Order: sequence, then C-alpha cells, then structure tokens
Amino acid sequence: MIRTALTELLGIRYPVVQAAMGYVSGPRLAAAVSDAGGLGLIASATMSLAELDKAIEETAGRTAGPFGVNLRADAPDAAERVRLIVARRVPVASFAQAPKPELIAALKDAGVVTIASIGARRHAEKAAGWGVDAVIATGGEGGGHVGAVPTSLLVPQVAAAVDIPVIAAGGFFDGRGLVAALAWGAAGIAMGTRFLLTSDSPVADEVKGLYLAAGLDGTVVTRRVDGVPHRVLRTTMVDHLVRRGRLGGLVRSAHNAAAFRGVSGMGWGEMLRQGREMHRENGLRWGQVLMAANTPVLLRAAMVDGRTDLGLMSSGQVTGLIDDLPSCAELIEGLMAEAGATLERLDGVRKA
Repeated sequence: MIRTALTELLGIRYPVVQAAMGYVSGPRLAAAVSDAGGLGLIASATMSLAELDKAIEETAGRTAGPFGVNLRADAPDAAERVRLIVARRVPVASFAQAPKPELIAALKDAGVVTIASIGARRHAEKAAGWGVDAVIATGGEGGGHVGAVPTSLLVPQVAAAVDIPVIAAGGFFDGRGLVAALAWGAAGIAMGTRFLLTSDSPVADEVKGLYLAAGLDGTVVTRRVDGVPHRVLRTTMVDHLVRRGRLGGLVRSAHNAAAFRGVSGMGWGEMLRQGREMHRENGLRWGQVLMAANTPVLLRAAMVDGRTDLGLMSSGQVTGLIDDLPSCAELIEGLMAEAGATLERLDGVRKA
C-alpha cells in the first residue's frame, strides 16, 4: 500500500488518476478506474449539459468509488456545469484550461476537490494561488496538447514550487514510472494513453490496434490540427495534414467547423462568440481559432466512429511501449505490485 497526499485528498486506494480524453473518458472507463481504486474522470468538453448529467448518473450507478468531471473553464455554460457537479455531489472537478477563480470558489464552497492541469511552474503557482487543491503537471511526452518540457524536468520543478499535491503526467504506464514520479516529488500519476488501451476503454478495436502497432517514433507534435502543439498518432492522414500548406489547412478547418456545428447543435453565433473568447483570452490568431474546429470532429471520427483513415488520435509517446489490453483493475493491480517490488529493490540497494 502506497499512501500519499493525493490518496488522502481524494479518498482513493491508489495514487493513480485516469486522464480525461474526449469521446473516450465516459462512464464506462471512469467507473472502471474508480472501481479499481484509482480516480476516474469524465471528459465533459465533448458533451452537452444534458449528456453530462446522464454521464454523471451512469457513472455513480457503476461505482461506489470517488470520480470526477473534467471541464473547460472557457465553456459558455461552465457555471451551469459547476452547478450540476455540485448538485450531483460529484466529489472531484478538474479543469482542462486555466480555471477561473470564481468557478474554483463555487466548487470549494460546496466541498468539491479541484484539480487544474498545468504545463509550466508559473501556471502551477497561479492555480495554487487561486485555491486549487492539486495540479496535474503534464510533460512533453504526453498526448494531446503538450508543452516542450519533459516530464522528468517539469515535475520536480513544479513540486518544489507549490505546497499542494502534484500529479505527474506524460509518459507513465507502469509501476516503475509511479516510483520515479514519487522520487521527483509528485504525489501520484495520471495516465491517458495507457487507460485508452484497456479492455474497459470504449474505443474500437481497429483504433486500439493502431496504437499497439506504433513505435516510440509513432507520434508527432503538430500545429496543423488546431493551431497549437498537439501530439497525435502518426497516420497517413496526419502526415498529409502536416505536409499541406496553410491555405489547405484553413479550408479543411472551415469544413470541419461546419461539421462540428451539425454534431454539437451549436449555432454559428455561439461558435463565433467562443471564437472571439479564444482570440482574446488565449491569444490565438483567427486562423488558429478556425483550425481549432478540427479537433472535436476528427477525434469523434476515430474514437466514436472507428474511422482510422480519417480520424485524429491523440497519443502519448508511451504508446510505443504498450502491447496489451488489460482491464483497468488488472492494469492498476499490476502497476501497484510492480511499484512495490521496485521500492523493495531500491531499499535493498540502499542497505547494500
């Protein structure tokens, strides 16, 4: 048994968190992780408010363990989502972007544990100053939107800068990684790609097969997807997207913006309003705002429809080290057993 500030804060058996992944981290996966002793997170950014309500109800019906909801602080209905989390008595809320202080305050007043995702020390210090209870520090090896600093350098720096639990993310898949994270000052780890590649993940077998077949060089970080650095699985479609000129990327993005409007039911006025927010608050150029429409459409094509030819598959570099599809319970039990064995081996080295 490994007890840390994170297990105490969240009331979980093991210091393992399942990262939120759009169209992947629904009730099935989140509940399986929580039932296995970790913390499962529902990714709500690709859900409507009504869909999130149903997802929370289903997850609570599947597990008695703590679970959480991940949300975007810049969502137009973020305050409504916070009220729903409070009303449904969800124990944990995590943020994909910099959380707004008023949202943190509303959650904390209701006794909800808050977690912010960060990619730099200054972000962690700011979030801690706002009152968040823990941070997820994601290194450059991670999947999806990433920075350039490796996990092995980011985590020790963040852990030394803040007095709240730090959850290390980016490159973790086994017990040895958990022990390394603890040595760097973290209180636990978060894993995305590793949990995507489990039998409890809802992703189609054809898509999982591509992840399992990828090597350590099987991912690429590109801005061609949505205008900001995004680590994805290297596929023929991604290579083609990277090679295309800027105009071609914008034309494709315009098409995807129209497709996302149809999928989400969001009107053009609301999409433009969100675009202005991204332009003003995140410093994105209008071309980047338009390109951001790629992400939800292409993610859905792969993760929901199983379209390996057209879909986009966010992936950490760690996919090159994974070759099996255990259940979440098997994964966490094996990870913790390996962590225990690693600690015993290191203790033997110390005594030698």
